[in-house]
Amino acid sequence: MHPRFVSAFETLPATLRPSLQPLLEDSAFPAMLTSEQTQHLRQQTGMDNNALAFALLPLAAACAWTGISHFNVGAIVHGTSGALWFGANMEFPGSSMQQTIHAEQSAISHAWMGGEQALSGITVNYTPCGHCRQFMNELNSGLSLEIHLPEREPATLGNYLPDAFGPKDLAITTLLLDNEDHSFPVTGSALEQSAITAANRSHCPYSQSPGGVALQTHDGSLFAGSYAENAAFNPSLPPLQVALNLLRLRGYRAEDIACAAIAERENGQISHHDSTVSLLHTLGCQNITLVTLV
Repeated sequence: MHPRFVSAFETLPATLRPSLQPLLEDSAFPAMLTSEQTQHLRQQTGMDNNALAFALLPLAAACAWTGISHFNVGAIVHGTSGALWFGANMEFPGSSMQQTIHAEQSAISHAWMGGEQALSGITVNYTPCGHCRQFMNELNSGLSLEIHLPEREPATLGNYLPDAFGPKDLAITTLLLDNEDHSFPVTGSALEQSAITAANRSHCPYSQSPGGVALQTHDGSLFAGSYAENAAFNPSLPPLQVALNLLRLRGYRAEDIACAAIAERENGQISHHDSTVSLLHTLGCQNITLVTLV
């Protein structure tokens, strides 16, 4: 079992531990449960989907990267496929607060990069902040997304975000988690191809500036992130954060990053280049390639 899960595992319900332990013993545990695994755990424990997600929150929170606040938040999103996707807050000492990833963003982008087509709900151990409520309003599930909090009745995002402003107010019909393909040719090394593929999946209806970042670790693993824009602009999630989120959820550390590639247009309305390079340098990665989308 990965060391980060050991303490959290001991806090889980006794009925859950025997069935879950074989999954966690896999060194490649991807911080998510497939529909089949979720169904198996429900059958073994007698828990419904919501109770299971609440029980798993300590494992999600154990994935946090909190060098500034030392305050771990866990989140689990419920995919319409039946899968459960973990997420946690992530912070980067030495960089700006704007570079952080909220737990809800972590879980949602995890599901997005994993190919989930839509979400039915999210379980969090603390009330979502306004930033996250706005970020969730970009989803194709919209205000109907169910939010599950400890010791509260489930409520929709619409309840937590009344009089909401979102993509539909700007006549945007393609929403976050919808299939998107910007069709840039995928060429170059495996790292560069991964960054371009991620850029092609970007959700960027406001700036029309796709962006992708790929990270390669010293053992050759690749983690790619796509840009996710928001109608309110500031809650947008840069591609590097999406890639770093996957890297962390898979149990890797910043020092495991060997090199990176950034894919974006040369003259786009916005650019992630400088902020991406700055954060990567802070994390100790100096080998960075820029790929121009044409």
